[in-house]
Amino acid sequence: MKKPTAGIILAAGESTRFGEPKQLVAVAGGLLIGWPLAAALASKLDHVVLVLGAEHDRIRRCLGSASAHPKCEVIVNPDYRSGQSASLKAGVLRIRNDFPSVMFLLGDQPLVDTTVIDFLLGRFVASEKPICVPTHRGTRGNPVLFASCFYPQLLAIEGDQGARDIIDGHSHQVLAVEIDDPRVFLDVDRREDAETAAALLKARSIRPAVTVRRP
Repeated sequence: MKKPTAGIILAAGESTRFGEPKQLVAVAGGLLIGWPLAAALASKLDHVVLVLGAEHDRIRRCLGSASAHPKCEVIVNPDYRSGQSASLKAGVLRIRNDFPSVMFLLGDQPLVDTTVIDFLLGRFVASEKPICVPTHRGTRGNPVLFASCFYPQLLAIEGDQGARDIIDGHSHQVLAVEIDDPRVFLDVDRREDAETAAALLKARSIRPAVTVRRP
C-alpha cells in the first residue's frame, strides 16, 4: 500500500550567499518558497509538511494564510545547521506513522508545478517499485518518492546530503520517470537562477497562487 502520500518540502537552509533568506527571494511576483508550496497544496498529495529552520518565524509570517491551509503543516528543524539530512529526518519522523509513502520536494525549485507532482505520484502509485525518481535523458532530478519500507534508511542519513546514496544502492527498485523539460529541475542557487526561473514562469503566464507579504 502506498496511499495516502505525504509531501515534505525541505526549506530550512540559511542560504547566506543571498544576503537574506533564499526562501523569501522574489520570483515572478511571488516568493521562492511560495511556488513549490502552492504546487504541493494544489496537488493530489494528501498532506504537505513544510520544514523550516533558519528565519522560520519571518518566513511563516511572509507566507500568511498559505501556512494555515488545511493540508499544510509547518514544522521547525532546530538542527538545520547540520545539513539537509536533519530536515529530511524531521519530516519523516512527523509522517512515518500516518503515511505509507512520501514525496520529497525542494523549497528552491519553483518550476516543479502541480502537473509534475501529480504525474510522478500517479506513476509511483501504479508501480510496484518503492522508489520513484524523475529523470531527463539519464540525469536524475527532484522530487523523489519513497515507500515506507525505506523510512528506516532515510532516518539513518547523516550530514549535508539527501537520499542519493539510498537511490544509488537500490537501483533495481527505482522507477525512473522521464520528464520532457529539464528546466523543471532548476535549483535557485544564485540570483541569476532566480531571474531565469522568473522569466520561465512569466512565459507560462503563471501567477503566484500563494498570497505572500514581507514583514
